[in-house]
Amino acid sequence: MPVTAAHIRTTLNDYLDAHPDEMPLLAPLAELLHTEADLTSREEFRGHVTAGAILADPDGRVLHIRHRALNRWLLPGGHLEAEDTGLLTAAQRELTEETGIPASVVTPAGHLPIHIDAHPIPASPAREEPEHHHFDFRFLFRTSADVVELQTEEVTAAAWRAADTLTDVTLRDQVLRALR
Repeated sequence: MPVTAAHIRTTLNDYLDAHPDEMPLLAPLAELLHTEADLTSREEFRGHVTAGAILADPDGRVLHIRHRALNRWLLPGGHLEAEDTGLLTAAQRELTEETGIPASVVTPAGHLPIHIDAHPIPASPAREEPEHHHFDFRFLFRTSADVVELQTEEVTAAAWRAADTLTDVTLRDQVLRALR
């Protein structure tokens, strides 16, 4: 069964129970969940949900990928697919697709996201997409494996970096706390 609005709502509410100070940032997502919007569709331009992975190795380093289209270092992740049964599994699928690291050597650190990020995406005339928002549900995973094969259509490089170099302060603090 595909990801549902009820699953997104429950995951968001559980996350906000643990992080109530983030409600102002995530209020637009909560508001969209009260509409008939399909937040799993990348064609919902008021905003839609994406899934991301924070992959940590035994030394506490976090895997970053160089995104081809944006030409930036990011964490693995992307849009939901019809076959995704949950946000956690979507994040794991994206991680495997982009890095080639099989799910069998990756362990989720929990069933809730470690972070939910709301950020604007610039317009893409080539895709006929206006500027819109992504609500990225980011899950922490652990592994001792290394990158196997990059998805070269979307990713140009991969690098392990110390967790304390994550630039988003909230994400960095939550990852560092989880890795202790």
